[in-house]
Amino acid sequence: MGTFVRKPRRRVELNRVERNNDRHQWEKDRVRQARGERLKTGSTEHDTGLEVSDLVFRAEYREAKADADRAAVFGVPVGTRLLERTYRTNCREGFPFALVRSYLVHEVAAANPDLLDEANEPWPGGTQSQLHAIGIELDRVEERITARPPTVEEAGELGLEKGVSVILLRKISVDINGRVVEFSDVTLSGDRTELVFTTPLKRW
Repeated sequence: MGTFVRKPRRRVELNRVERNNDRHQWEKDRVRQARGERLKTGSTEHDTGLEVSDLVFRAEYREAKADADRAAVFGVPVGTRLLERTYRTNCREGFPFALVRSYLVHEVAAANPDLLDEANEPWPGGTQSQLHAIGIELDRVEERITARPPTVEEAGELGLEKGVSVILLRKISVDINGRVVEFSDVTLSGDRTELVFTTPLKRW
């Protein structure tokens, strides 16, 4: 029987990501800009400093049912029909910056059929612009962060070395009526992601 030799995986340059919470206001400020202006850049470019031409973007849509966790976030019954959107963005020679799974209530998204078609991705201006297309304005974005060891699948897809943890970020988008209209579960590599939070303080 022949001997199997595992070839070392070729290492590629891994870009660091700085995810700052001002990105949400930056995205909202762009919602009412012209489509051509919104097409010039997106949130990944904002976080990495890269250009659109440097990146490869993929999106996959499917229908899902709200389990207990998702139902609790949206405040809807278990089993409610959801639109699940999976996103991957990477450099042409590299691993994804993050593993993103985003959810919308299907009935809400269906108010604009264009939001149900992955062929319309990448949507100029991102999620807030998609929501604006169905008359939704965000009031706030809540982000909850934890960390843990990666699964085998996550380690492989993100190109993680042994011992590197993943950062789990749940982003919850709340509209001006207090309704949760979208949430995303984002898995980030712990060795090349910096989370930056700036909190303005009121003066005395």
